[in-house]
Amino acid sequence: MIRYRNQLPQLGDTLFLTDGGLETTLIFHEGLDLPLFAAFDLLEAERGIELLRKYFRTYIDIAVRQCVGIVLETATWRANRDWASKLGYDASMLAEANRAAVRMLVQLRAELETSRTPIVISGNIGPRGDGYQPSARMSVQQAADYHAEQIRVFADTEADMVGVFTMNYVEEAIGVTLAARDSNMPLAVSFTVETDGRLPSGASLAAALSRVDEETGAYPAYYLINCAHPTHFEPVLGELGSLTSRVRGLRANASRRSHAELDACTSLDVGNAVELGEQYAGLFSKLPALRVVGGCCGTDHTHVEQIGRASAAVFSGDRTAA
Repeated sequence: MIRYRNQLPQLGDTLFLTDGGLETTLIFHEGLDLPLFAAFDLLEAERGIELLRKYFRTYIDIAVRQCVGIVLETATWRANRDWASKLGYDASMLAEANRAAVRMLVQLRAELETSRTPIVISGNIGPRGDGYQPSARMSVQQAADYHAEQIRVFADTEADMVGVFTMNYVEEAIGVTLAARDSNMPLAVSFTVETDGRLPSGASLAAALSRVDEETGAYPAYYLINCAHPTHFEPVLGELGSLTSRVRGLRANASRRSHAELDACTSLDVGNAVELGEQYAGLFSKLPALRVVGGCCGTDHTHVEQIGRASAAVFSGDRTAA
C-alpha cells in the first residue's frame, strides 16, 4: 500500500527528521569496506540487510521519542546504471536492488510507525557522476533519460516519493525533475554547495532553484541543501528572496571542511553535534518553510538527535508565538 504519495505529510506545518550520513556511518562506525560508497550492495546479503535495518531503526526510534515524523531515504544513492555496472550489476539486478531497498523500509514502517511519527519512504537518487565535481555534465534531456530508469522502478514500488541528492549542476537536477514528473512521482531536489555557498558548477543557489522551477513548472515538492556545513550556505540564504519558501529541508555535513578536504580525509571529522543542532535552530528564521532536518557526511544518530531537539525547541516556540 502506497501510504503518502498523494499527500506528503512533511508539506504540512509539523517537523520531520530524516537520517544522517549513511555511508560514512557504515564505513567509519561499522568498519565496512563500502566500494564506491554503494550502500545498496549490502542488500545482497543478510548481514548487510541487518546492518541497514539497525541503522534506520536507530533514526526511527529518535523520531518516536521526539514525537515527530521522519522521512527515510532508501540506501540507493549509488544505485544508478553507471555506478552499479562498476560493481557487476546488470539492469535486472539493479532494478531488484532498488525494489529491495524500498521493501526493507516498508517493513520497518509496518513495525514502527505511530500516529505521532508518520514514516515517509523516499526513493533516493544520486548523481550520475561525482557528487563533489560536476565533470562530464549531461544535457537536460540526457539526464532525464538516464535517471528515468531508476525513477520508473521506484514508481512501481510503495515509495511515497523520490529524492535526488548532492546535485552539483542545474541541468542534471532539471532532468531528474522532468523524469519524476513523467512518472508522476513527488520529488524533492537537494543541491550541494561549496564553502562559498555556490554550487560546484559555480552557479548560485538562488539561480539553481529559480531555473529548475522555471523549466519544470515548479514541479519539485520542495528543495533541500545537503552535503555542506551551515557556515557554507547560511551567508547566501538572503539571496533566495521568495525562494526561501521552497527550501523545506537541510542535511548538513558535520565538518566545516570543503569537499576537496573531505575527499582527502582518511579519518572522520564528526564536528560538534551540539553546535550543529544550535546552528540548525538558528536557520529557521532565514528558512521559514524548513520542516525536514537531518544530516549528511560525518553525521550519525547523535547529531540528528541534537538537531531534532534544537529544531523542535525553536520550531515549537515559533508556532506558539504565531
